[in-house]
Amino acid sequence: QVRLVESGGGLVQAGDSLRLSCAASGRTSSEYVMGWFRQAPGKDREFLGVINWSGSSTVYGEFLAGRFTISRDNAKNTVYLQMNSLKPEDTAVYYCAAKSTTYFGIALRAAPYDYWGQGTQVTVSL
Repeated sequence: QVRLVESGGGLVQAGDSLRLSCAASGRTSSEYVMGWFRQAPGKDREFLGVINWSGSSTVYGEFLAGRFTISRDNAKNTVYLQMNSLKPEDTAVYYCAAKSTTYFGIALRAAPYDYWGQGTQVTVSL
């Protein structure tokens, strides 16, 4: 069992930056990749990106255009989502997720994940 807790959300203005954190506990191991997703009201959940265990590889959603960056600190069992140049359309609940897999590639954009956090709200105002 893996427990994930997101933090760092809040209300910001357009153009601001924000860093979300996802703290993992429980049976964390090198077999888990960590992903970030978001869901806006009335919309489907959207894949943002995923990072491998070592932090050496990432796969991002196609629409991000370099505004978001995922990193991880395994000493702290924490994954981060750095978001820059935020826009009102980035308003959503942001989730982190863990997946047990030996594969790492673009198929993780649509793959099912094993564990999810409770989410953290990000609201971007004009």
